[in-house]
Amino acid sequence: MGKEAEAWARVLEYSIPEKDAGLRVEQYLRRKGYSRQNLTELKKFPDTVLADGRSVHMSEKLKAGERLTVRIQEEHLPQSILPVRLPLSIVYEDEDILVVNKPAGMPTHPSMNNHTNSLASAVTWYYKEKGVPFTFRCGNRLDRDTSGLTVIAKHMLAAAILSELTAEHRMEREYYAIVRGRVTPPFGTIDAPLGRKPGSVIERTVDYEHGERAVTHYRVVGEANGHSLVSLLLETGRTHQIRIHLKHLGFPLIGDYLYNPDMEFMERQALHARRLSFPHPITGERMEFTAGLPEDMRRVIGVEDDFDMERKRY
Repeated sequence: MGKEAEAWARVLEYSIPEKDAGLRVEQYLRRKGYSRQNLTELKKFPDTVLADGRSVHMSEKLKAGERLTVRIQEEHLPQSILPVRLPLSIVYEDEDILVVNKPAGMPTHPSMNNHTNSLASAVTWYYKEKGVPFTFRCGNRLDRDTSGLTVIAKHMLAAAILSELTAEHRMEREYYAIVRGRVTPPFGTIDAPLGRKPGSVIERTVDYEHGERAVTHYRVVGEANGHSLVSLLLETGRTHQIRIHLKHLGFPLIGDYLYNPDMEFMERQALHARRLSFPHPITGERMEFTAGLPEDMRRVIGVEDDFDMERKRY
């Protein structure tokens, strides 16, 4: 019994209200945020969905007052990420999600030229050491040289709901960026579609003819040492969106080797995912996390910490 219990990554229970009586199990779970792929995965294993303790099929109709139990299985899902022992700055963790403050220089996923320094490898090691079945699923991927907050789903249902929250623009992401000069106007919205840059497999560019809609809201937080600290809220999440949008505005990020190789003060793009806010994928509770500016960005604008930013009225 102990070994069987350890196989379940998460056990969720629902009490069926009168208004949902008569719904098929599949219909009820879809309303709870389970994706079609989630339901397909549940069907692969025996006794993953129970009504009052008895195994049920997805087509069975539910009754008011029944206790529906869903046991999510993870240990047999494919995992090709190499676990590597790396520093991991954990901001928050519960049974469903992990929030991490990713350092600059660490890619989210392994790549052809980087197999051992990814966030995925670090988190996979963390759960391997705990003996917990785990498949890496990131809710908001950050570029290698962007620091800050990212949320990771600990099981397939959390991953599906986080993906839905992102698609529905219900995951609020605030970034801090540093650019040269005084940004004018000091606040506004950049609405410029983005597409692949011709001749490049990596770079993106503003493309009003073929690009996908991209919207960034910005405001200047403060100015110091000939630079501006800018707060940015993403309405969409296109590849390199902030980097291209600020360049389009006329104020590219300092240290951006790809779009503005201005390396005088920083050797990576001055971009930090400062705040992340979203409804918890399982409980629905509003979650909000913040991560202070990293040392290299603080140095450029001459502040010691976030309290120093407040004192200087950033």
